[in-house]
Amino acid sequence: MSQQKQNLTWYIIGAMILGAITGQIIHTYFPETLSIKDANGEVKEILRSEQIGQYFKILSSVFLRLVQMIIAPLVITTLIVGIAKMGNLKAVGRVGGRSMIWFFSASLASLLLGLMLVNFFAPGAGLHLSVSNIDAGAASEVIGKTQSFSVQHFIEHLFPKSVFEALATNEILQIVVFSIFFGVALTQYGEKGDSIVKFLDNLSKVILIVVGYVMWFAPLGVFGGITAIIATKGLGILKVYSDYMGSFYVGLALLWTLLLAVGYFILRKRLTPLLAHLKMPLMVAFSTTSSEAVFPKLTDELEKFGCRKKIVSFILPLGYSFNLDGSMMYMTFASIFIAQAYDIPLDLGTQLTMLLVLMLTSKGIAGVPRASLVVVAATCAMFDIPAEGIALILPIDHFCDMGRSMTNVLGNGLATAAVDQWEKD
Repeated sequence: MSQQKQNLTWYIIGAMILGAITGQIIHTYFPETLSIKDANGEVKEILRSEQIGQYFKILSSVFLRLVQMIIAPLVITTLIVGIAKMGNLKAVGRVGGRSMIWFFSASLASLLLGLMLVNFFAPGAGLHLSVSNIDAGAASEVIGKTQSFSVQHFIEHLFPKSVFEALATNEILQIVVFSIFFGVALTQYGEKGDSIVKFLDNLSKVILIVVGYVMWFAPLGVFGGITAIIATKGLGILKVYSDYMGSFYVGLALLWTLLLAVGYFILRKRLTPLLAHLKMPLMVAFSTTSSEAVFPKLTDELEKFGCRKKIVSFILPLGYSFNLDGSMMYMTFASIFIAQAYDIPLDLGTQLTMLLVLMLTSKGIAGVPRASLVVVAATCAMFDIPAEGIALILPIDHFCDMGRSMTNVLGNGLATAAVDQWEKD
C-alpha cells in the first residue's frame, strides 16, 4: 500500500471519530425546539441540533454527488470494453452464468441466515404493539413508494426508454442492459470496432484518474455524514435499540464469516491481499451508508488487486443490482421483526414464502433511496403485516444501513475476485 493511500485511510478513520464526537456535542448542547416553515410553507417543529446537523450533511451530499457524477460514464465505458474484450458470446455467457450462480447463492444464504437469527433472538417479541401505537406519518414516505412497487413495474424498469435518460438518472441496471447489448454488438462487429473499444478503454482510464481526485473528498463527506446523524439522533439511541441492532450486527458478523470462508476456499492466500485492497471502500461505505459511493474506487482497487478489467467491468455493475448481501439479510430481519412486534404469528411455510418473495422483489433496487425499507414495506403488505411498522425501525435504520452497505461492498468484491479466479482456473 502506498503512503498516500495509507494516509487517506487514516484521514477517513479520523473523520469518523471526529464526526461522532462533534455530532454528540451538538446533540447535547442544542436540545431546544424551533418552529420553521418547510418548502410547502407549512410550519413544523425541529430540534436546533437537527438543523445544525443539516449544515454538516451538505459535506456528505457534495461528496456523494461527486461520486454519482462519475458512476454512469465509468459503468458504460468499462462494461462495454469488458464484454468486447471477452471476444465471443460464449465467454460472455459463461462469465455471466458463473456470476449469477454466486449472486443467487449468496442472496439465498443471506436471507436464510437472517430468517434463522431473527427467530432465534426474537428482538420484536414482547412489544405487543397495535397499529394505534405507531406514528404512521413517520413512515408515510416509505409506504408511499410501495404503491408503485410491483413485479410488472420492476420488469418494465429493467429496460431503458433512452440510454441518455438512464445515464442522466444513474440507473445502473438500465445502463447495464444497454451496455450488454452494445458490447455484444461490438464483438460481432469484429476488427472494425477496435477503434471504438480503444477509445472507451482510454476514456475509462481517464475516469479512474478522476476517481482518485474525488476520493480525497471522502474524509470531508464521512465527517459531515456522521456528524449530521449523531447530531440528530444522538448516541443514546443505540442503547434504546440495542437488542434489535445487536442481533442484526451478530447476523452480519456471521454472514461475513460465511462469505470470507467461501472466499478463502476459492482464493486461498490471495484473500488477505484482497481484504487489504477492500479496506478503504469498506470504511467509506460504512460511514456514508452508500454502496454506490465506493463503486468507482472499488473498481480501481479490484483491478489493482489483480482482477482482469474485463471481469471487473462486467461483474461489478451486475453485482450492484443483484448481489446486495447485507440488504438481503436486513430485509428478512426487519420484516419478521415487525411481525413479532405486532404479535402476528408466522409459521415456517409462510416465512419461507416471504423469503422467496424477498428474493425476487429485491433484485435491481440499487440506487433507490431507502430501497431496503421500500421492499420491506411492500413485503409486509403482501402478508397482512402493517406496513406502518416501518416507523419502528426508521430511527435506527441509518446505523443498520452502515453495516449492510459495508456488507454489500464486501460481497461484491468477493464475488468479482471469485469469478475472476474461476476464469483463470
